[in-house]
Amino acid sequence: MKSSPSKRIIAPHLAGLYRLAAERYESLPAFATRKKTREWEPISFRELYERGRALAAGLIEMGVEAREPVGLFGDNRLEWMIADYGIQLCGAVNTPRGSDVTDDDLIHIINQAGIHVAFVETEALLDQIHRLRGVLPELRELILLRPPQKALSEGVLLEEVIRLGAEKLEGGDTRVAERMEGIRPEDLFALIYTSGTTGKPKGVMLTHANVMSQLEAIPLDLSCADRVLSILPIWHIFERTFEIYAISSGACNYYTGPRTLAEDLEQVEPTFMGSAPRLWETLHHRILAGVQKAHPVRRGLFRIAYFLGHHYHESWFFLRDQDLQLHPSRKGIRLLRKGLHAMRMVLLLPWYGFFNAAVLETVRRRAGGSLKYTISGGGALPMEIDRFFNYIGIPVLEGYGLTETAPVLAVRAEKRPVCGTVGPVIPGTELRVVDPDTGKTLYPDPTDPHGGRARRGEIRVRGPQVMKGYYREPELTRKVLDDDGWFHTGDLGMVTFNDALKILGRCKSTIVLSNGENVEPEPIEMRLCQSAYIDQCMVLGQNRKFLAALVVPRLEAFGADGFKEKTLADLAESERAKTLLQKEIRMAMAEGHFKRYEYVREFLMLSEPFAVGEELTNLFKLKRHVIEAKYDREISELFAPRTGAAPEKKS
Repeated sequence: MKSSPSKRIIAPHLAGLYRLAAERYESLPAFATRKKTREWEPISFRELYERGRALAAGLIEMGVEAREPVGLFGDNRLEWMIADYGIQLCGAVNTPRGSDVTDDDLIHIINQAGIHVAFVETEALLDQIHRLRGVLPELRELILLRPPQKALSEGVLLEEVIRLGAEKLEGGDTRVAERMEGIRPEDLFALIYTSGTTGKPKGVMLTHANVMSQLEAIPLDLSCADRVLSILPIWHIFERTFEIYAISSGACNYYTGPRTLAEDLEQVEPTFMGSAPRLWETLHHRILAGVQKAHPVRRGLFRIAYFLGHHYHESWFFLRDQDLQLHPSRKGIRLLRKGLHAMRMVLLLPWYGFFNAAVLETVRRRAGGSLKYTISGGGALPMEIDRFFNYIGIPVLEGYGLTETAPVLAVRAEKRPVCGTVGPVIPGTELRVVDPDTGKTLYPDPTDPHGGRARRGEIRVRGPQVMKGYYREPELTRKVLDDDGWFHTGDLGMVTFNDALKILGRCKSTIVLSNGENVEPEPIEMRLCQSAYIDQCMVLGQNRKFLAALVVPRLEAFGADGFKEKTLADLAESERAKTLLQKEIRMAMAEGHFKRYEYVREFLMLSEPFAVGEELTNLFKLKRHVIEAKYDREISELFAPRTGAAPEKKS
């Protein structure tokens, strides 16, 4: 069953969308919770809406005002969605964060947002907030999402608030309906505090109009026949927008987690999922490791199948102008090359068709045999991994956006997947590429024969998805949001010659060496992490003579290679492991075609991985300032002059 944009529900605000979804999709499953292997418990659109409506009535009775920020601290689960329904239907503002929130972030978010009522997922989080009560003067009430294991010393249960609201509704209370009537498109639906990769979290004000514009512009094709697997943190706007999109389309969301993902992919057979680069990097390593352990015949068959898929899709992309076009090309030469690619496709087709069905189909089933496509976001997808999955027939599309843009600005459409780019900007969005130093517009440029394509600069955008501003931070808002609505993303990019946006890194993460050369660390980090022996890394070198890296080795890869070390700490002390990693880094630098000053000259193996909530955000982005502070002494030693060191070799 195929849907079309006209079949999706479009409403002026999220509360209206929830009501219309209940009316249109009624008894169809909206969400499914995993109980055990092959057993999922669904909830219908109607039941979800009615429970949310009862919760809204209960919140109003507890004193929650319209447009008031309400805290929602928890992770992916049905109760999170019920809480959001309640918040939206009573006209309040969802102010979410994950259950791994730190003390400092809790204090900052609750006090800065002025939160009086908050939902919390676990008793541990309830105890954490109770311990901080002395510095949370405005917090009045806590609502526990999960059933407790012991009697509560404070707070109330979600079900108690729902029962309270249900009694009010049965008695003729009309305040929920009145609140819904009073919601305006320019009102906030969410106040999302950024994950703090560069410092203190900022409250991003997103309106109902912001998120509703996404439903009209994102080029997805979902219907009530689709199954959506939810793996990314629900409090992030990236995952949140896709869940709202699924609700508008009548699709069912299945909640999974990292431990059960592989199993759920095979059992649920999702047709769509939002994803992050880390997921595909992990799956890529798992597939290649499985191939390496397979019988030599099977190993050979996979390599033949991948070779055929690689060249077949390369030709297919070129014929459809979906190749990565970073340079202008002459029409005659391109036409000749198209002829050659067409001939190659004809020659490969029977062989590719056989190996695709016999070999690659087995690989695809591991990612869910029904997956129509997935959109990867929250970070750059390494080019090698991007191509790998698209070549074997798993359409991993890449999107681009920020919390401040609700979030999607650009996305590769299924029919135009230019690998290495995030596709064209979505309808209704204006794009500029600007020189970050002078402010001069590089793209679009009507004076340039190519319109300013392939010029590198800061990406600036304007459109209906751009935030209202940072909550109670007018100075910070003015730094990134012009009076005429142009938002400064802080990301570097360019527009290709086939009008797709390519992301090149962050303006703020740019490393300036002591000789004045500018280096973007992300491409180097992505190339290093393509090594089977490197799990995580961060490149350093600000104001230094050369680049260095902090490296987290992949322990299982060393184990498979005969190393006896059982922990990362043991591995960090192994001279043999250091020699192997040094060889891997040199190979990565050479194969990555980096300039001489972009080579990583020194590295340090770490004895513990970067962890989400500490050195990483929930979308696995590096918190560079946190890592630099944590390893300050080790970093200083990395760049310390080596006594008696041999002269640096020429590359």
